[in-house]
Amino acid sequence: MEEVGVTILVTVQKIYYPLLCVIGIPANLFTFYMICFRKCGMSDTAVVYLSCLAIVDTFYLVWVILIDLTLTFWLLQPFWHSYPWCGILGFLQYGSLYSSSWIVVVFTIERYLVLRSTEAKQPFSQKRVTRLTCIAIVVASHLMSVPLGWINVVVPVNITVDGENMTIPRCQYQKEIYSTVIVWITTFLSGGIPIVVVIIFNYLIGLHLCRASNLFTKEERRVMHGRSTRGMLRRTILLLGTVSLAFVVLSLPRFVTYCILRTHYNTEHFNRDDYTIPINVAGDLANMLQNLNSTTNFLLYCMVSGRFRQELFRVVTCKDVTRETISFLTHTMKVFSVSEQRNTSSHTREDYQAQTCQVEKTHLYK
Repeated sequence: MEEVGVTILVTVQKIYYPLLCVIGIPANLFTFYMICFRKCGMSDTAVVYLSCLAIVDTFYLVWVILIDLTLTFWLLQPFWHSYPWCGILGFLQYGSLYSSSWIVVVFTIERYLVLRSTEAKQPFSQKRVTRLTCIAIVVASHLMSVPLGWINVVVPVNITVDGENMTIPRCQYQKEIYSTVIVWITTFLSGGIPIVVVIIFNYLIGLHLCRASNLFTKEERRVMHGRSTRGMLRRTILLLGTVSLAFVVLSLPRFVTYCILRTHYNTEHFNRDDYTIPINVAGDLANMLQNLNSTTNFLLYCMVSGRFRQELFRVVTCKDVTRETISFLTHTMKVFSVSEQRNTSSHTREDYQAQTCQVEKTHLYK
C-alpha cells in the first residue's frame, strides 16, 4: 500500500511540473504583454513592478521547474549533473527566487509609503525610479545568490538501472558548515523575512485605509471612489493585496517544512527520497505549492481586476482590430468627403468667376 502511494506521488509530480511549465510560461509572457501594452487601469508604478514580476517568474519556471524538476523526473541523467552546470543552475535558481520574493516586498512597502506620506508620492510615482528599483532588486538578488553556486558538488554515484549497476555523476548537496550556513541564510532571505514583511505592511495598509475611510461620509467616499486617481489607487492596492496573499499562502508551507527538515531530520543517514516518511511527502507537496506561486498571477489578475478582464476579452475576440479597421475606414471616408467638398467648392467658385466675366463682357460690348 505504501509503494502504491509513493508511485502515485511520483507520477503526479511527473505530470504536474511539465504541465506547470506548459501553462505558466505562456501565461506569464502574456501577462507581461497585457500589463505593458494594454490599458488595464493600473498605475505606472504597478505596471513596472508587476511586469517585472512576470518576467522573473518566467525565469524561475525555466530554471527550477523546467530544467531542474521536470528533467529530474523524466531523464536519468540531466545535463546539469556535471561541472560547471551544477553550480551555475543553483546560482540562476536562487537569483530568480530572490527577485520574485523581494519585488513583492518592495512593491508592498512602496504602496504603504505612498498611502502614508504625500511627500513620498512624487519620487515613488515616477516610472524611472521604479525601473531603477526593479533593476537594483534583480541585480542584488543575483549577487546574493553567488555563494549558492558552491553548495552543491558533482560526485560519482552507484545506481541500479534495469538490473545493471552503473556509476554516473550527480549534482548533490555537500554537507559542510559553509553549505549549511548559506542554505539557512537563503531560507530566511527568500522565505521567512519576505513573508513577515509582507504580512506586516499589508496589515498597515489595511489599517491606514480603514482609518482614512472613517474620516469621510458616505457621499464623500462615493465622490472619491468616482475619481480616476482614487479608483486606480484602489485597484492597485487590491491587486497588491491579492498577489501578497497568494505569495504568503503558497510560500509559508515550504518555509515551515524546510525548517523542520533542516533541524529535526538533518542527519547523515536521512533519505529525502523515502516517501514512507510523512515529512518527505509534506515537503514535496509544499514545494509544489510554492512553485505554483510563479504561475498564478495571470489567474489572480483575471479574478480581481475588471479592467484586466475587459482588455483580455478585447484581445481574445480581436475587437480592437475590428475597431481600428472601422476607425481607419471612417477616417478615410472623412478625408475623401472633405476633398470632394473642396473640389466641389473650387469648381463652383470657378464657374461663378466664369459667369461673372461673361456678364461683364456682354455689358462691355453693349
